[in-house]
Amino acid sequence: MAVPLSQLPVEIVREVRDRKWLALLVFALVSFSVLAAGFLWPYRYQSQVIIFVDDRNIIQPLMEGRAVTTEISQKASAARELLWSRSVMEKIATDTEIFGERASELSPEALVARIGQIRGSMRVAARGDNYFSIGYSASSPLKAFQIAQRLGQAFIEENANRKRAESRSAYDFIDKQVKSYERLIADVEERLKRFLSENVEGTEASANARLANLQNRLELAQLEKEELETRAAAIQAQMAEVNPRVVQGQTSDAYQERISYMESQLDSLRLRYHDTYPDIIILREQITELRKQRERALANQGSAQEPLQGVSVANPLYQDIRSTLVQTQTEIETVETRIRSLERLIDQQTDRMERIQANKAQYSDLTRDLEVNREIYNDLLKRREKARVSMHLDIEGQGLNYKINETAQYPNSPTGPKFSMFALAGLFVGLAAPFGAVVALLQVDPRVRTKEQIEDEFELPVLEQFPKVRTPYEQRRDRRITLIVGLIALVVTGAYIAVAVAAVFGVL
Repeated sequence: MAVPLSQLPVEIVREVRDRKWLALLVFALVSFSVLAAGFLWPYRYQSQVIIFVDDRNIIQPLMEGRAVTTEISQKASAARELLWSRSVMEKIATDTEIFGERASELSPEALVARIGQIRGSMRVAARGDNYFSIGYSASSPLKAFQIAQRLGQAFIEENANRKRAESRSAYDFIDKQVKSYERLIADVEERLKRFLSENVEGTEASANARLANLQNRLELAQLEKEELETRAAAIQAQMAEVNPRVVQGQTSDAYQERISYMESQLDSLRLRYHDTYPDIIILREQITELRKQRERALANQGSAQEPLQGVSVANPLYQDIRSTLVQTQTEIETVETRIRSLERLIDQQTDRMERIQANKAQYSDLTRDLEVNREIYNDLLKRREKARVSMHLDIEGQGLNYKINETAQYPNSPTGPKFSMFALAGLFVGLAAPFGAVVALLQVDPRVRTKEQIEDEFELPVLEQFPKVRTPYEQRRDRRITLIVGLIALVVTGAYIAVAVAAVFGVL
């Protein structure tokens, strides 16, 4: 049961007083744990080289618009990629001045591991408009200084070599592209000439008119099919209500009952639909047919009204309805055949339209390709001349250059948290640890400690509470224990400070 916030400070002090020895132990353990972390912390030393990008020489205004140089904003990332290259990393990883005489005898696995370590500890960052830094961090200040200095030198050397090779490669590449586009333009012109002489197809207007006519006929056939299917469904429903067999001795009254029943259905449908509704039309036809059959039956019977018994024959009404259903289904199959024929013709006409559009699109593609290729070809001619001038600038050492503006400095102190910070933090963390543990305990402890907990939980007033009463002996013993714990805490604090000071001054 959580303690109310108003009573939390009092309960914290009471719990710490009741558990003095445990609080002292937690204080000592946490304080010396933080101090031990300060001893074991992997301190890193960092050294860096500042590179200056010199792009403000006299050549720039003279060659502006005629030669291309790399933008400064891209050079920090370019320097990182250059230094990360395998060739540069291998030179640094096998440098005997940095890693000893056996650096060049590393196994392939050890060499890969060392290169990965160098890459992970290297940092390249932009510094202002015309500067960027190449830094390296290591656990040894000497290694950080040596590798940072070597990285700066390797970047200057490798960049000069790569600029010459890059400008030459760019010129060769553009020259090949120019020759390639010359052949491409000639090929497109020949294909356009052959296309105009070979591809002849109907007009798009006639094809569209034919396709529209076929689609209109298809829609009419589909509507007719839906009407026939509706009629067939109504006939089937009617067949389900008619008995296939009748007793031969029936009189005309049976026809009259059937006619009366169907007329009631007709009246019901006419209340909801128009007279042109398919079911209404079908019922009218059936009623007319039944009346004719009734008249024939009356003519055959004459004046005799006594029916014959025991002879069951096929119901003529059922046969007529069944004949009508078969005829309707035949008409549905005929319409379906017509729909399939129309769909096949539409597919053929669609293929014809696609051929017409393909020819039209192919002609547009050919002419567009020819225009685009000519535009690119003219642009490449200009770029080839710019690449030629840029190549000569790099060969002569002009254009964009790099200089070491600030050499690497030997690092005297590590970066990041220092031992003194761990030493100061240890005392404060150790002092706060017992109180923090008590706060956590009070939040999860289910015991009732204050009357406010009972009042909040059960909504009942507490009339009185009895304080804890200690005897004079218990009070004297508590004071002695408090004094002993305080003295031990002072001793622990003194030992902690002594160890921290000795470590700071290099004694430990």
